[in-house]
Amino acid sequence: MLTVALDRSADDARPWIEAAGATHPSLIDTEHVVADLYRIINVPTSVWIDEGGRIVRPNDAAFGSDQFVDMTGVPSGPHLEALRAWATTGRLPFDATEVRRRQVLPTPEEQLARTEFTLAWHLHRAGNAAAAERHFVRAGELAPHDFTIRRGAMPIRGLDPMGPDFAPLFSEWIAAGRPYYTPRG
Repeated sequence: MLTVALDRSADDARPWIEAAGATHPSLIDTEHVVADLYRIINVPTSVWIDEGGRIVRPNDAAFGSDQFVDMTGVPSGPHLEALRAWATTGRLPFDATEVRRRQVLPTPEEQLARTEFTLAWHLHRAGNAAAAERHFVRAGELAPHDFTIRRGAMPIRGLDPMGPDFAPLFSEWIAAGRPYYTPRG
């Protein structure tokens, strides 16, 4: 098991990693490569990849506790039970055909949104905040429910991803029916 934080820097992720007290590797992905490769649209997201590098359980909302169940509607129990079964007995919830059926590929708009986000991040680091802002906004327009893009851009843009700046985004997400991954059980 390993965790990957999608953050601007190790310093941004450090408090969360230390608070979790993880005993497994915790990586920081400042370039959002993992989000791009695995179509991660929100955090936390769980993707099960076996020793052979095959996805054996596609993207899923997964929580270590029920702390956020009122916010997300996703209880921790079913995922934790399935994870324990895989770790202790090797039992997977789906066969390879079902994994492929459940895997959702990015839409052209989502792919373009990720390109816009990457360009914005590059422009921001190069000191061109005005140009970066246009591309961050465009990325959010193309993928309005992708929190790794919209919420992930907030600290880069000087907005609070945990406070009042997040409230309108969260309200939009609620109004859209909480478009997260389909619960996998």
